[in-house]
Amino acid sequence: MNARRRLLRLSRSVAALVGLSLLAACSVGPEFAPPDTGLPSKPFAAPDAGGSLTAPPDPNWWGIFHDRTLTELENQVATANLDVRAATIRLAESRFQRNVAASQQLPTLNGDAKLNRENFSQNGLVSLFAPLVPAGQNFSIQPITDYYTGFDASWELDLWGHVRRQVESADANVQSGVEQRRGALVSAYAEVARDYMSLRGAQSQLAIARDNLKISDDVLQVTQERQRSGLQNALDTENAAAQIESVKAELPALEQKEAELINALSFLLDEPPNALRSRLGAPRAIPLTPPATPVGVPSELARRRPDIRAAEAQLHEATANIGVAVAAFYPSVQLNGVAGFDSLTLPKMWWASSLQYNFGPSVQLPIFNAGRLQNTVELRTAQQQEAALLYHRTVLQAWHDVVNALTAHRLEQERNARLKAQVVHAQRALEIARSRYKQGVEEYINVLNAQRTALLAEQRLADSTTNLGLDLVQLFKALGGGWETTFPVTAAAVVK
Repeated sequence: MNARRRLLRLSRSVAALVGLSLLAACSVGPEFAPPDTGLPSKPFAAPDAGGSLTAPPDPNWWGIFHDRTLTELENQVATANLDVRAATIRLAESRFQRNVAASQQLPTLNGDAKLNRENFSQNGLVSLFAPLVPAGQNFSIQPITDYYTGFDASWELDLWGHVRRQVESADANVQSGVEQRRGALVSAYAEVARDYMSLRGAQSQLAIARDNLKISDDVLQVTQERQRSGLQNALDTENAAAQIESVKAELPALEQKEAELINALSFLLDEPPNALRSRLGAPRAIPLTPPATPVGVPSELARRRPDIRAAEAQLHEATANIGVAVAAFYPSVQLNGVAGFDSLTLPKMWWASSLQYNFGPSVQLPIFNAGRLQNTVELRTAQQQEAALLYHRTVLQAWHDVVNALTAHRLEQERNARLKAQVVHAQRALEIARSRYKQGVEEYINVLNAQRTALLAEQRLADSTTNLGLDLVQLFKALGGGWETTFPVTAAAVVK
């Protein structure tokens, strides 16, 4: 009972010491304050060529293209894309690391049980006691068995916030992982949309080339008939045949591009080559952009870009690490204790007289470390300055990305309108030239020139229509996707 009373009194003393320590606890080092982005308060561009984006749009921004196949592909990205899945695993790793750091705030307790059987050498140190034994008696020490069971505990009091700053740093690292995963998702969404737009553009180019091949073949038949009738020589026939071969020569490169884009989409969705051929091989029109697109974009929306938020979290992490380094200059106080039961006989193992323990605090104060602690603080401060510059660079890059995407889309709209008008005129000129050639009142060279002009105009219009979609995709990516605040549940469930 006396041992129990002593243990109880000691426990109360320890509790009182811990309470006073916690009341005096503080966190050294700088406190983190969210930095100013420096972005302008006004919209990035005046809404003079389209609508003004005043509220976050649907996170599923690809819906504005009204393409069911594109929507189906995008819906697979969160769970299928390898980069997104890897980012999800890295996020889980950072959460586990945070829990490891947080565990240092609590005491550690270890159980211990031992059974030792020891036999002493009769010719070792024990033999020194032989002269003390009365004459005529044999001197020997029998083997002994020692039974022990107990536990040991330790707890470092976080008086200066060393552990709290570590947890703060780990929390910021987790937040950075959250944003990096969202950034990987936004990039994958944009990449799928870009490859899909480019694929439909390549298929449109193929369709244009094949349509022009039919026109060239029709012109060749006319020239052959006129040659057989003696109305012209073989020159026009050879020129018409050469035009056919010129158009045919463009087909392999376009077919190669089509195959590469189908495989690129397959890779983005974790599929083997040609896995999506059955879904994407049939040509379809290039997805059309809406007539009124957001041009006046409030700058505050760009603040929600994942890379900006990740850079802010990394700056927070670097700031907290300074506090960890500063806390290393201060004394560390640790409470240690060992309690157990020790007996040479098992029946007496749990007797009160078998109880043994020791408790007490320990204090460690750094005195000399050859400048290691000071250089660590300087290192963490330099890393914080680097993180601040990285944040500023990320924000500035976002600003440039948004403005460039807005400018590219606006100017491409103007170019697209001019190309549409050119195609109308070029097709009319080709029809007139073909009609007059059949009537025998036009030289074939004029037909050939009109056909080449029409083909080039149609190809440029197809490229421009593709670029309109690509520019709009780039704008959504530059603004951080659909400004979503939650991650798709199906993908989030991959790693708890």
